[in-house]
Amino acid sequence: MEFQGSRTAPGRRFAIVVSRFNEAITDGLLRGARRALADALVREEDVEVVRVPGAFEIPLAARAAAGSGRVDAVICIGCLIKGETMHFEYIAEAACRGIAEAAAATGVPMTLGVITTLTEEQARERAADGPGNKGREAALAAVEMATLLRQWPKGAAR
Repeated sequence: MEFQGSRTAPGRRFAIVVSRFNEAITDGLLRGARRALADALVREEDVEVVRVPGAFEIPLAARAAAGSGRVDAVICIGCLIKGETMHFEYIAEAACRGIAEAAAATGVPMTLGVITTLTEEQARERAADGPGNKGREAALAAVEMATLLRQWPKGAAR
């Protein structure tokens, strides 16, 4: 038997944890995620948006959202643009690892909509309206994973 998630998720609940740092970019990613969820027949009242200061704070908030028992998946959105120091690498590593660890610890799917770019122009391209919006892609992955995990007994991923 082959398991496959669905592109629609009526009745599913989602949290979107979004960084305020680079807000002009993350707002575009959030807009893309919201549109994708609406296209997947997810009601607006079934989407909870949680804003955090930066990408470093995303994993803790995502884990709290997952632990609440109120969501089927968490969409993690942030933007890191490389500067002249190593800070970019440290934050990117911590955010990505933290999101993966939070998903593994809770058994709740968490998708990575934290973009890492070399320039602001690259970030704007990835947050622009349309099919290439990385927030949209993260939301679609969350819809598919939330549906997929419902096919297994409760606690199978834990």
